[in-house]
Amino acid sequence: MTCKRLGLLLLAGLLPAPALAGADLYVLDPVHTRVLFRVDHAGFSRALGTFSGATGELLFDPGNWSSARLEVEIPLERLDLGDPEWNQRVLGHGFLDAGRHPVARFRSTRVEPTGRDTALVHGELELRGRRGEVVLDVRLNALRRHPLTFHRTAGFSATARLDRRDFGMESWPNVIGQQVELWIEAEAVRSGEKQPMQRNIPGRDAGLDASGQAMMTPEPAANTGSEDADPQSE
Repeated sequence: MTCKRLGLLLLAGLLPAPALAGADLYVLDPVHTRVLFRVDHAGFSRALGTFSGATGELLFDPGNWSSARLEVEIPLERLDLGDPEWNQRVLGHGFLDAGRHPVARFRSTRVEPTGRDTALVHGELELRGRRGEVVLDVRLNALRRHPLTFHRTAGFSATARLDRRDFGMESWPNVIGQQVELWIEAEAVRSGEKQPMQRNIPGRDAGLDASGQAMMTPEPAANTGSEDADPQSE
């Protein structure tokens, strides 16, 4: 890493100097990252919806979770409730108001390790023009080279809960529940070098083509005997 790039990281306030050595930059794979939400529907069922196409970056050292930094953007137009009419209603002014606020953003503010492969990721969610704190309960599923692309990939599962009223969504209180549960499945691919967080970084820099699909050309594997040299290693 050049002195200039190191200086940019420090100026960005992303990580203190001692934490930089082990942290790698990962780029979210939008194809294998999805947010599912569940909310009460008049007591009859729990309505399910998903958002796809998330983009973002993660600075991550598995040996030092507290140094991790995450920044994500979710295009609200990718909402899928299983019905076009309901999609448009939820994207409308009474709920997500996606016409004026087309993107939801999450940026971590603090990471609290809870175990070897788990942590609570505290952060600020920007949704519908408002900001509120959301805590992600995160589990690291795997961190190794992908068996198809050979790029080092991190896979996570996470859950969270929010009150839609905190973000100005107060319509239909007798029909739609106030508490919204989130389930998140995410994969992130290690980038070629460490650098400051930037929004909307295309996935192709981390082994993904312009559409977000993983490219099949493997990166050279150094014969070091480490887990990076073995696609199947844990």
